[in-house]
Amino acid sequence: MHVIIAGAGIGGLTTALMLHQRGIRVTLYEHATRVREVGVGINTLPHAIRELADLGLLPALDAVGVRTRELFYLNKQGQEVWRELRGIDAGHPVPQFSIHRGRLQRVIHDAVIERLGADAIVTGASLAGFMQDEGGVTAHFTDSAKGGAARTVRGDVLICADGIHSAGRRAFYPDEGAPHWNGVAMWRGATEWPVWRDGQSMAIGGGMGGKFVLYPIAPASGGRQLMNWVVNIRVAPDGSSPPTRESWSRPANRADVLPHSTRFHVPGCDIAALVEATEQIFEYPMCDRDPLPRWTFGRVTLLGDAAHPMYPVGSNGASQAILDARALADALAFAEHPRQALYVYEKDRLPKTAEIVRLNRKGGPERVIDEAEKRSPKGFDAIDEVMTRAEREDIVGTYAGKAGFSVAGLAARHGMARGR
Repeated sequence: MHVIIAGAGIGGLTTALMLHQRGIRVTLYEHATRVREVGVGINTLPHAIRELADLGLLPALDAVGVRTRELFYLNKQGQEVWRELRGIDAGHPVPQFSIHRGRLQRVIHDAVIERLGADAIVTGASLAGFMQDEGGVTAHFTDSAKGGAARTVRGDVLICADGIHSAGRRAFYPDEGAPHWNGVAMWRGATEWPVWRDGQSMAIGGGMGGKFVLYPIAPASGGRQLMNWVVNIRVAPDGSSPPTRESWSRPANRADVLPHSTRFHVPGCDIAALVEATEQIFEYPMCDRDPLPRWTFGRVTLLGDAAHPMYPVGSNGASQAILDARALADALAFAEHPRQALYVYEKDRLPKTAEIVRLNRKGGPERVIDEAEKRSPKGFDAIDEVMTRAEREDIVGTYAGKAGFSVAGLAARHGMARGR
């Protein structure tokens, strides 16, 4: 079997490693002319890290990321609404990682090159179309740099892991239109900063009108570490037309975000000073797409953001792409026919990810601070007088269970995998 993957992001690269581990030949085609460490910070949850650990990547992740120990949910005044241990400290067999997205991608990319060879990734190749028949699928790629015809490739399966603007998805759903924007602008940045708390904690603060996110994304050195921050502010009505594709990750002016940063208080961290010290700030719209009725058409399927782009709530974007990779690789390894494999993969993953898309639209686990603000916008003397512990635990715990990263859920999933 030969599998073609369009897209060498986290989802595509992880799928390639897992297919190789199962003895399946794979080639990736990436639109960018070279794989670069782009983006800022992300969190990768234990259910996804377990899959990367099974690929032998844990030492490399430890070298560039932070094992997240504790998460604090705060109101905009900096008062604690909820706190919980994460990763190994919460009882998982593997950690949660706070890490620079580009460095996570680089760890997986380097493993692909080492194990599959340098020829396994073809850069500067954009998916332009495909045709399929009873014997396989023929994919056409254009030269991203020159715009001319680049190559035609024949394989047994085509996996479109080419992001929220996926060419594969557009081929199946040409009238879908632009992604859905909820009107929230996200300003993001990272800079070297004095270690906050224990150097392994993260905070999400604010409420319905805006949120602030803070967490380290590299090991500490000399009392400082790379600190990632995000400011989310609603600047337009839900359903407004999103910015053009070309301006999605545009550099932002510090003056645009500084006034918003003063709306939040995080004990022990000067938010405005952190933003002021950040050399490069980026702006993104908070976008997703409606869940699809199906991902698979014959020998072609979707994966990651091409299949289920979701709001960056609950640390689930990259994690769900990694889980897609595991499910698809297993299906292709065990099924008698590629079409059957893609059906099994879709039947498993589509309903799970559709549920997370819907939950994220409602606020995901961050709804706990929305609810606290709704009930007590000026703060509180005691959170238990505003929301009971059971109410708060229900919000965050229900999300963890449905997203698949509760301690009990991960243990059950691990047991099923071992049993097979």
